[in-house]
Amino acid sequence: MTDRPTDLSSFPSYRQRGSLSSARKFALMASVVAGLGAAVYGFGPSSGPASIFSSPAQAQVGNEVRKVAQPIGFADIVERVKPSVMSVKVNINEKITKDDSGDDSPFQPGSPMERFFRRFGGPDGLPPGMRPRGHGVVTGQGSGFFISADGYAVTNNHVVDGADKVEVTTDDGKTYSAKVIGSDARTDLALIKVEGGSNFQFAKLSDGKPRIGDWVLAVGNPFGLGGTVTAGIVSAMGRDIGNGPYDDFIQIDAPVNKGNSGGPAFNTDGEVMGVNTAIYSPSGGSVGIAFSIPAATVKSIVAQLKDKGSVSRGWIGVQIQPVTSEIADSLGLKKAEGALVAEPQANGPAAKAGIESGDVITAVNGASVKDARELARTIGGLAPGTAVKLNVLHKGEDKVINLTLGTLPNQLEAKADNGNDDRGGATRGTDVPKLGLTVAPANSVAGAGKEGVVVTEVDPKSAAAERGFKEGDVILEVAGKTVASANDVRDAIAAAKNDNKNVVLMRVKSGGQSRFVAIPLAKG
Repeated sequence: MTDRPTDLSSFPSYRQRGSLSSARKFALMASVVAGLGAAVYGFGPSSGPASIFSSPAQAQVGNEVRKVAQPIGFADIVERVKPSVMSVKVNINEKITKDDSGDDSPFQPGSPMERFFRRFGGPDGLPPGMRPRGHGVVTGQGSGFFISADGYAVTNNHVVDGADKVEVTTDDGKTYSAKVIGSDARTDLALIKVEGGSNFQFAKLSDGKPRIGDWVLAVGNPFGLGGTVTAGIVSAMGRDIGNGPYDDFIQIDAPVNKGNSGGPAFNTDGEVMGVNTAIYSPSGGSVGIAFSIPAATVKSIVAQLKDKGSVSRGWIGVQIQPVTSEIADSLGLKKAEGALVAEPQANGPAAKAGIESGDVITAVNGASVKDARELARTIGGLAPGTAVKLNVLHKGEDKVINLTLGTLPNQLEAKADNGNDDRGGATRGTDVPKLGLTVAPANSVAGAGKEGVVVTEVDPKSAAAERGFKEGDVILEVAGKTVASANDVRDAIAAAKNDNKNVVLMRVKSGGQSRFVAIPLAKG
């Protein structure tokens, strides 16, 4: 096995066998250069296409070159790590209803994300719509790997979720029973304990961070075949596939398929750089885009699962969104960075500490926050009860806010709408022509609540329509000012234009959730 290449002689496609004296190396290099020169530029004696070397002595050296530099593969690494990888089989006693396709996708059925991002390791390995209906035992297959000699192993949550029975088959063909110690749906990780052995060969989780272009080996149980190895490279880092607020996937192009779920992705040191969990696949098979959970995340989650069987995360109690370039412009920020607070949750740590809607969290404990996802990962990686210092941009001024993290609830309930979706229709509303919106006081429209103005009509060709405004949305603030009528909206827009603003920021409530939307201001 070679180190990461620093020159041609250490390139990983070649292994040095034997050694040469300094004089011999010099002669070798000179002969190769001379031979290449003869081949490319046509100087020196010609001996036909069979050889590029200009003399018998140089030809002999050329033969030695071919003997010294031989292409190699990953056999040594695979031989070392493959025994730590297992096939995982589960039985689930369940009733599949008429409307239940059995799919384990985290996305809404029929959505673009559901169609393209597919889990690989579902029951029977069958696609949605082709699984048995009614009562019965559903089987599923996936992969996993040992992390300790006494039988602790890692797989995906969606492989063992709801399992009544878990069995693993090791690389030598032996089958063992296993029990689920704990799982975490938010990162799709699970810790299992294999029973009946005490000296299993295990893999080490990498301490380093992979680089784009690094080699990667995926080992697992694709389509139930068991013990399959594929190779590729790290294609990208920090991928967000819409699975949740803690997405930070490694993208690899090593072919992985159904059944590889929960299997390891190894680096060339034979260490686990990630756990394979999802693929991008219009067809259901590998198209060369797969996603792995980074080893650093696996270490943190597994430690908690082993200790207490569940994962506790820090929580500040805010609904956040990214800072776009338009939002940054409206707030006077030089860069589109940080996390914009759309709404602090009532009685949450943030609200108690004085954080308000429209604030931008720019750093946690002195470390800058790039975007909303990074804030979620940073806070979620801290233990409840931890004291943190937040840097916050509040109404144009930098503030430092100290608070103590709460515990992230297992399920965060969205705020219910105030009434039904029937907006009455008795009030047509007043046009705000520069925005392409027609609005009415919220308290004049049934079900719209008492605060803000409700959107009763959207010009489909307007900037507002392009940014997702729809009938029934409630505008609570415009340019930081609360609004209760169309005149309030116009006045806020006029004030923003007088301040030479090109964009106006609105706080909008839609479906019980608040968000900020930046709308460019029309000229004139």
